[in-house]
Formats: sequence, structure tokens, C-alpha cells
Amino acid sequence: MKRLHRLVLLALSLVTLGVHAAELPVVKLFTTGGTIQSKGAHRQKLAEYNDGRVSPEELIADLPELKTFATVEPIEISNVGSPGMTTELLLKLAKSINAELAKPGVAGAVVTHGTATLEETAYFLHLTVKSDKPVVVVGAMRPFTAISRDGPFNLLNAVRTAAAPEAVGKGVMVLLDDTIHSARFVTKNNTYRVETFVSRELGPIGYSDSDRIAFYRTPLTRHTSKSEFDISKLDTLPAVDIVYGYQEASAAPLEALVTAGVKGIILNDSAPSFAKGTALAQSKGIIVVQSDRKGSGRVVLSERTAGRNVITADNLNAQKARVLLRLALTKTTDVKEIQRIFNEY
Repeated sequence: MKRLHRLVLLALSLVTLGVHAAELPVVKLFTTGGTIQSKGAHRQKLAEYNDGRVSPEELIADLPELKTFATVEPIEISNVGSPGMTTELLLKLAKSINAELAKPGVAGAVVTHGTATLEETAYFLHLTVKSDKPVVVVGAMRPFTAISRDGPFNLLNAVRTAAAPEAVGKGVMVLLDDTIHSARFVTKNNTYRVETFVSRELGPIGYSDSDRIAFYRTPLTRHTSKSEFDISKLDTLPAVDIVYGYQEASAAPLEALVTAGVKGIILNDSAPSFAKGTALAQSKGIIVVQSDRKGSGRVVLSERTAGRNVITADNLNAQKARVLLRLALTKTTDVKEIQRIFNEY
């Protein structure tokens, strides 16, 4: 009888576990690489870590705690450092996320990414994911093998956030150091520290605390399901480059880009020599957008700027302005219409 009783209890336990697993939200994990998936030669290697790559399966196996919050299903897009992200990979990633989030049983998505260009990929997804379901882009400042690694806890919190009903409709988010940022406003602020990601003027939208995922605001700019951009049939994007402004800046980069046949140019500051180069670019049908190198604050659309047919980037930094202009150019080359897009996104 005692044995029978134990077998009954075991069967009930297994049924309970099965029900619990069935009730867990499904979160898709899209891996692209970066520090969070890198290995160093030993545990004190915090800045040099090209001694191997971590697979999606290793990331999940390293975090049994994930099973408490979600059923995590991995999809590998790439395993490269973020400077190696290409248009092909961006489109592949966005299309894959759209396909998976369209499935009724999927609650949200997490993307692993290197931190150097993480904000660009996050903003691209913010503009091209066609779902209100949460998408959280996560990275790490220290490799998987480091004694003080931050990646696993960042990943755990990213999955928690992607599975949280409160995260629905917030657009694409970036999560490191327990802090949740909107992809529209976040930027990398420090080369080395774990608290590197900030939203300079407006601050984070929430926090991944131990008791709950706490949100305090939501972005008002257009994104995700309300975005007009459709990349489903695209296999490339228009070429757009950035020219840096400084004292005695040369117009040579502008002239070279005109010769190279780019479709758009982002000026990250003004310079006297840029006026002639801008006019040359515009004469070739190239769209020019004025951003700013300071990292915060709007570029105001003055009468002089409007009169020169130069678009202003609002408070987007140059790298994000480039992302938006590439997508805008898939819709139109009309200056006023592109300015409308920069005002809304």
C-alpha cells in the first residue's frame, strides 16, 4: 500500500509539473552573438574575450531559473560581435521575430546582441516588428566566462520582461543592469561599465526588480504595430552614411559619399565646409539629415534649415537617424514627407 501511495503521489506530482509547464508563457530567444556569448581565456579576462562562442543551448542550460518564468525556445540568427551586424542579418532577424510573434502561443521575444551597436538593432526592430508583444534586446559588458559576469542575470530579467503582460505595447526594449529602456531613446554611454545604457533626457521606462517588472511610463513615438514600415519583401536597404562635424571639418567625406552613390547622408553636426557638400549631394537627389553630436536635445527645424531642404533628426543621435532614414527611403524621397517621419518616430 505504501508503495502504491508513493506511486500515486509521484504521478500527481508529474501531472502538476506538466500543467505548470503548459501554463508557462513561451518566449522565443533570438541569438546574434556579442559579449554575452563570448568566452575569455580565464575568469579575470573582462576586456579580451575572443576565445570561443557560447551557443544558444549553453545560454539556456546555464540558467535553470528560466524555467520558473517561461518556456524559452532558441533561434540562432548569428554569433558575431555587434560591429559585424549587417543589413542582411537585420532583415533576417526582424522577419524571424515577426514570424514567431504572429504565432498565438508565443508571449514575447528576447534578442541577445553585442553592446557596441545594440541601440541601432533595437531601434531597427522598434520600427519593423509588427506586433504589440514584448521584444527585449539584451547584452552584457562582461563575457560569459568572467568571474563577475552580468550576462546571465541580464538574460533572466529580459525573459521575465518579455513574459510580463505589463510589457505588452511598450515597443522594443533594451535591458541591462536591472533597467528597462525604450529602444527609441536608449544609447550606450560608457565603454566599460555595466551601467552603460542610459536614456539621457527622459530616463528608463521601468525596472526588472526581484518582486516584479515595474513600468512607470511608455514611449509616445510611433513604433511596432503602429509603424508604417514593412520589410517583409525587402532583401536590402538604401545606403546611408554619417559624416562627423568638428572644427575645420573637411567636405571630402561628403564629396566621396556623393561619388559612391549613397542615397542619404546624416550630418552629426554642422561645419562651414558642409554647406557646399550638402548642396552637391542634394543636386544628385541625396537626402541630407541634420543630427547632432552632443547626445541629447532636439535639432530644431529653423527657417534656414527648412529653406535648405535639410531634414532635422529631432533628438535622434546620428546612428539612429541613419536607421530611420534607411527605412524612410523605402517609402519616399520627398523631403517634407521624410521630415514628417522624423517628427513621428
